[in-house]
Amino acid sequence: MEIIPAIDIIDGKCVRLTEGDYAQKTIYNANPLEVAQSFADAGIKRLHLVDLDGAKAGKVTNWKVLETIASNTSLIIDFGGGIKTEADLKLVYESGASLATIGSLAVKDPDLFESWIQQYGADKFLLGADVKGEFIAIGGWLQVSDQTIIQFIEKYIRKGITQLFCTDISKDGRLEGPSLELYQQITQAFPDLHFIASGGVSSMEDIHALREIGCKGVIVGKAIYEGRIKIEELC
Repeated sequence: MEIIPAIDIIDGKCVRLTEGDYAQKTIYNANPLEVAQSFADAGIKRLHLVDLDGAKAGKVTNWKVLETIASNTSLIIDFGGGIKTEADLKLVYESGASLATIGSLAVKDPDLFESWIQQYGADKFLLGADVKGEFIAIGGWLQVSDQTIIQFIEKYIRKGITQLFCTDISKDGRLEGPSLELYQQITQAFPDLHFIASGGVSSMEDIHALREIGCKGVIVGKAIYEGRIKIEELC
């Protein structure tokens, strides 16, 4: 099972939100590179980097943070938040991301996203599915669409997508445990999908439970910053 620590960026700083609410923000470190280097030094291979300013503004904003981390670590980075145009996409790849994380765009402009899949290859993208209830949330979690998570996954598996992470916004940042029932439903419906759980992970027991229901990966954020899980335990 792949363990992927998360760094969320606002104003160039490492933060975490609760339930996707920008008003519920905690700053953990003013220097994201220090955080990323601590992951790399511990043996972590991959990083989930989220530009929350970009997600809110609708354009990639914190690409310099990505560039700095990519230039100074060997981490495999997926980067998301505000990727709306091909210029944004190119900037993300040029700044050092191995994968571009696409969420809202896949709902709002599927034709554009599908053209990128054809041009760059499905393996260059990590599809993000943020949910409230069973419906996809978009725009930095500020809007809820009429598309269910199952419909969303079915559509993009047909387009060649093989990696997807799902965040239950009601769980995110609350340290109350992940949505095991939802994630088990997904892993049973799509057993060949490289499915990555996200949101609510509070302990190593949560990670073990996610592995048991068939998750191929897990994104861990606040539990690390709050000291619930030690980085060394993840390797």
